Amino acid sequence: MAWFRSLIQVSATARSATKPRISDPFSYTLLSRFSSEPAPIHETPAPQPPTQYSGLGPTKPGEKPRVVVLGTGWAGCRLMKGLDTDIYDVVCVSPRNHMVFTPLLASTCVGTLEFRSVAEPIGRIQPAISREPGSYFFLSNCVGLDPDKHLVQCETVTDGAEPLKPWKFEISYDKLVIALGAKPTTFGIQGVEEHAIFLREVYHAQEIRRKLLLNLMLSDVPGVSEEEKSRLLHCVVVGGGPTGVEFSGELSDFIQRDVRQRYSHVKNYIHVTLIEANEILSSFDDRLRHYATKQLTKSGVRLVRGIVKDVKAQKIILNDGTEVPYGLLVWSTGVGPSPLVNSLPLAKAPGGRVGVDEWLRVPSVQDVYSIGDCSGFVESTGKPTLPALAQVRNCLKNNLCSKESSCRPVDPHACESP
Repeated sequence: MAWFRSLIQVSATARSATKPRISDPFSYTLLSRFSSEPAPIHETPAPQPPTQYSGLGPTKPGEKPRVVVLGTGWAGCRLMKGLDTDIYDVVCVSPRNHMVFTPLLASTCVGTLEFRSVAEPIGRIQPAISREPGSYFFLSNCVGLDPDKHLVQCETVTDGAEPLKPWKFEISYDKLVIALGAKPTTFGIQGVEEHAIFLREVYHAQEIRRKLLLNLMLSDVPGVSEEEKSRLLHCVVVGGGPTGVEFSGELSDFIQRDVRQRYSHVKNYIHVTLIEANEILSSFDDRLRHYATKQLTKSGVRLVRGIVKDVKAQKIILNDGTEVPYGLLVWSTGVGPSPLVNSLPLAKAPGGRVGVDEWLRVPSVQDVYSIGDCSGFVESTGKPTLPALAQVRNCLKNNLCSKESSCRPVDPHACESP
């Protein structure tokens, strides 16, 4: 076994010759994980400052000023469409990449119009965001605002069964236009968010159509009781404003023209109920209100005056204790400021909207404007809050007149606003 002992000695000599020197701390640290010898102690590195989010930095001298628009509603899209991209770069941030013609959403619920007919891509409204090097559209939510540093904090939109982790980034702006719109009001009534369907987005209309057709199919299945058929085919609309009245009218036309022909077995069970606390279309002229009431009643819509107290999975409870079973519940009781608008560090108008002056500028901060349903006049202007209608809240280039709930468009070249 002499040859074996010689081999051991040669191996030991080779290991000692190839052992790394202490002057190579990286190699020694790696090898020390597999060694019984203690590794040398190194000083703990100083803590590094937190990593800043990447994004669009401030514009450089010689570049076009950057206008950041938050939102793709009526106000934001109208502004982007009229913006001179030879003078400004435009950056749009919104959780949806299209504009919705909301007055026609009710028609898409019953198939009168297709969904693509009421939506317009942002790239068509303002082509510069698709072709200009300094203009962009980001499918993201605005999560914060730093007006002192002229920064907007954003977070990407994720969805799906396995959503990706949202990516946060910042955008520097030269001019900021807040057009975040509003959210449906529920008045804190329990069960509305879980069981009712709103009618403000395309996916809302898709869900209403799916639910309506599903209930029609289920009610035609043999063995379904008379009571269950009546519940499945009872469509309840809460809110007698423009959206609620439009949807009730479209639904009644759908029942008269299509359901009675294609679903003859259940045609006598389907009916529509419109619940309103006061008069329907209370903000409109008396003649229009009486005409709408007459037409809805003539088409078979049942008008009920009451206040919803609670919403259950298959019924709603009114303040007088009346229980109203339903198969489809559409909630349309008006709009109010979104949680993001409430959280912005800006002056607020009565009602919680972003306060603006006569030129739609946000007081006390530089280069920030607010338009659309998210904005309202501060008390110092003496002007009333305008209604949430596109005719009076669609653009910076509107000269508001003294009459309440109205406006007067002027020559856009006479306005010095951006």
